[in-house]
Amino acid sequence: MGSIGESIIRMASFTGKELREVLRRPGVLLSLIVGPFLIMFIFGLGYSGFRAPFATEIIIPEGGGLPRDAAYYADLAPGRLDARAVGTDAAAAEERLRAGEIDLLIVVPENASSELRNGQQTTIRVAWNQVDPVYDQLAGLATAILVSSLNAEIIEEAAAEGISFVEGELGPAVANVPPEVIARPTTAATENVAPTEPAVLSFFGPAVFALVLQHLAITLTALSMVRERLSGQMDRFRVAPVTSMELLVGKYIAYAVLSLAVAGIVGALLVGVLGVPLLGGWLPFIGIVLLLTFASLGVGVLISLVADSERQAVQLSMLVLLASVFFSGFVLPVSDFAEWTQYLAYSLPVTHGIGLLQDHMLRGSVTDIWMLGVLAGIGLILYVGSLLRLRRILRWAD
Repeated sequence: MGSIGESIIRMASFTGKELREVLRRPGVLLSLIVGPFLIMFIFGLGYSGFRAPFATEIIIPEGGGLPRDAAYYADLAPGRLDARAVGTDAAAAEERLRAGEIDLLIVVPENASSELRNGQQTTIRVAWNQVDPVYDQLAGLATAILVSSLNAEIIEEAAAEGISFVEGELGPAVANVPPEVIARPTTAATENVAPTEPAVLSFFGPAVFALVLQHLAITLTALSMVRERLSGQMDRFRVAPVTSMELLVGKYIAYAVLSLAVAGIVGALLVGVLGVPLLGGWLPFIGIVLLLTFASLGVGVLISLVADSERQAVQLSMLVLLASVFFSGFVLPVSDFAEWTQYLAYSLPVTHGIGLLQDHMLRGSVTDIWMLGVLAGIGLILYVGSLLRLRRILRWAD
């Protein structure tokens, strides 16, 4: 019994030691409790749950006989369509669709009225440009709602005219119309003009790659300076013939080599094994990865310079990962959040990494060029901030 009691005492002493270590560093408890709560609080306030309707352009040929009021078509699918304009140039509208200026294109055929007068369904072309499988499904749903509402409008007007099939718009009364045409005067031929199929693996593959790359770079660097500060290495750096910039650049290069080696292997597996498209080529892909790595290393180095212990450095790294999952567009589109929350999202390197990699790999070009500049700017700001912090630490070592 004596040995059991002594064992309990020894275990209790170790338990007390660990608890005292944690309590002596209030920053650890603060980041552990306040950090996750703050992220959830911001998420709850910033997430609107509202997905913006599709910016839509409608093409109706001259003399088509259909209303040319954009509001008329928006009311047919409320909350789904944002009818921006009604025009006549289908080719120009399709260019705007491919350029991402609009989300949805509706083209009414020139012979729509004659087809209905002949007792035939008229087919309306609906096109969108989406690589996101969720938005692809939503576009199809919006199209179904639009066609259903349009059919109901036509049937209602036809009934008001004594089943004359909208005599004022379509010409003289129509006889011998098949029942299925009366029930569904119009149908839709849908088309997704995106260069790649909106598959789940293809869409989320670049997002996972960007998230892994950021977290890897942050994890590798978050403990680097903490260990040297706690072990007394800073005193040696102070008297050694090395500048703060040389020390910091050396850290960046070392961890960049490790991060990029892993990124190269994962990227090759992503494209070669999983079959995720790489339409834009390897050279721009490497450039985006370099910028994302540079910015992510800056986050990790800054964490290692402000954390007061290894525990806090790990916790801060996990908080960045948690915020990235919630706000970067990895799960929910950034556009679904309130505007002030979007500023927080765009302060994370991975937000730009996801957008750039998805565009480059799945579309073959980057539409939001400004993200490249912002990503480089985040990296530069974090580097300068880390350099100033390191110089201050070295002066304190004096």
